[in-house]
Amino acid sequence: MDYSTFQLLSFPGKIHLINTNQELHIVANALASAKEFGFDTETRPAFKKGEVYPVSLLQLATDTDAFVVRLRHINHFDLIKSIFENPNIVKAGVAIRDDIKQLQKKVQFNPHGFIELQTVAKAKNLENLGLKGMAEEVLQGTITKGPKTTNWDASELTDRQILYAATDAWIGLKLYQKLSL
Repeated sequence: MDYSTFQLLSFPGKIHLINTNQELHIVANALASAKEFGFDTETRPAFKKGEVYPVSLLQLATDTDAFVVRLRHINHFDLIKSIFENPNIVKAGVAIRDDIKQLQKKVQFNPHGFIELQTVAKAKNLENLGLKGMAEEVLQGTITKGPKTTNWDASELTDRQILYAATDAWIGLKLYQKLSL
């Protein structure tokens, strides 16, 4: 299949960039009322052996809203913890095991309701197990991976980084919705 002709997919809704506990509190009702999210994280890339950075961003996306949470200034995690521990709220993403482990270094939680899309893809005999490949195979669209290795801990994120982060989480949701049929 020739994926080069696929439309570039990008999150079409409202992006909430959350930098503070107060901003997280403002979107709390919208977050708490969602029943399913696309889920992803971003971490500043390490280029030297032994160099490791804490998770920088948490991304949760619904069909209409993406919540890009910059974790460096957040220290009230009750809302996030309640979402992560609620088995009735779906959190779907690709290669999420390490994401969960890294988030547990910031906030202790018992994960419930997380859906690993690679497991679903294997069960459905898909050829691709990465987010980009699954988007092409299942959604007949593609995503850019350009900003992946940018500094997610930068004092200011670019519009391109923010859209990339929102799109990655949203694609997880769209894949979950399509593969769950």
